[in-house]
Amino acid sequence: MDCFRCFSSKGKKGKVEKRREGTTAPASPAAASFPSTVSTGARSNLSFSTASSAVGMSLSEDSSAAVRAAASKSSGSASVSSARSIPELYEERGANSLREFGFRELRAATSDFSRLLKVGEGGFGSVYKGVVRLPGGSAGGTVVAIKKLNPNGHQGHKQWLAEVHFLGVVEHPNLVNLIGYCASQSERGPQRLLVYEFMPNKTLNDHLFNKAYPVLPWDTRLEIALGAAEGLTYLHEGLEVQVIYRDFKASNVLLDEEFRAKLSDFGLAREGPSADHTHVSTAVMGTLGYAAPDYVETGHLTTKSDVWSFGVVLYEILTGRRSMERHRPKNEQKLLEWVKQYPVESKQFSRIIDTRLEGHYSKQGTRKIAKLANSCLAKHRRDRPTMREVVESLKQAMQHKELNGDAGALGESSPPDEVSGKPTTEDVAVASARRRMLHLAALGENANSIARRRFMLMRAVAAPTPT
Repeated sequence: MDCFRCFSSKGKKGKVEKRREGTTAPASPAAASFPSTVSTGARSNLSFSTASSAVGMSLSEDSSAAVRAAASKSSGSASVSSARSIPELYEERGANSLREFGFRELRAATSDFSRLLKVGEGGFGSVYKGVVRLPGGSAGGTVVAIKKLNPNGHQGHKQWLAEVHFLGVVEHPNLVNLIGYCASQSERGPQRLLVYEFMPNKTLNDHLFNKAYPVLPWDTRLEIALGAAEGLTYLHEGLEVQVIYRDFKASNVLLDEEFRAKLSDFGLAREGPSADHTHVSTAVMGTLGYAAPDYVETGHLTTKSDVWSFGVVLYEILTGRRSMERHRPKNEQKLLEWVKQYPVESKQFSRIIDTRLEGHYSKQGTRKIAKLANSCLAKHRRDRPTMREVVESLKQAMQHKELNGDAGALGESSPPDEVSGKPTTEDVAVASARRRMLHLAALGENANSIARRRFMLMRAVAAPTPT
């Protein structure tokens, strides 16, 4: 699942009292109920109902009352535990902190969702840059990012509703700020939108992999990793209910004007297991290349699933490569398999470091980050660190300020077994292309010969016969 691309950082200060518009009152974000079906070992599965009747509910219904009703429905299974569920926390904290926008207001804010204002696109739909007026905001309006759900996309109503409830509850400098939402029925059908703070520096994904962007310095990469780790630590430990993010990847790490990391896209987030259980059993969801193997194989979701995903992103930060790049030679397509060919303690380790850094990194720092990534990627989840331990390890790695890397490191080089004289994939491709060119040339000569014979025959037929 992709995510929205650009937002900015204002913190929870930007939240204001929820407003209802007299002309077109939007439907409640709690239009879908929160049934109490909980998988084995889970406190709450947040399994949102997506009944069409819920989506098309009466637009005159009191949204606040609907939110409370949905929360109370979900509290049946959660009441056996002393900790409150996310819907219960939302009723207490989020119901009055998020602004309720009208669809016409958001359509005007984006010039009718103009292509010129589109800043991101994915399976969920599109994200637009817009300007809205907020109480206490600037006279010229506040720049926001507006995520418009595609009714036919991969992210359905329940993911939209999950984002409203989770982001209505959480509050941390490294989590994106949700300003409000829109749930409305228009002439174009049901409309589901989210309004976030605008993040001008887009995502970690953009800065690592888009060559049009300036090189992300080594120390900035570590600051971003630390911010993301602190955001995950808050989700795992900072609330009275444990939250498992379930979709950690570089494209979900947004960057504000100071390159502070903020986690976004909570559509797949889940409540964690209760104290007397080890995991939540759930359908496997996430992004290929980032989901922990034990979660994919068993469906058992824990906070250590997020830790594994974090290890993948650490290697992306080190190498400047995506977790999966199919355009590369077969033995380099999967990042985690490729880096294994250059162990941390080997002399060839520097070959994996992003060549765009041109040696401006700490040798000791990169080795510590690689060791941390390896611990996050441990086969058994019990052997992986907690995110709190990851934060401490990152802080230690950041103590190495020296920039003494190998400027000549060949991050794009072939693996060791291809350096010993064996033909590389590129050599094979060149040889194949040469053969094709020779074959085409031969076909051309043959065609020319046939054409010449035809021409001579035609001249002979056209020539007058002697009398």
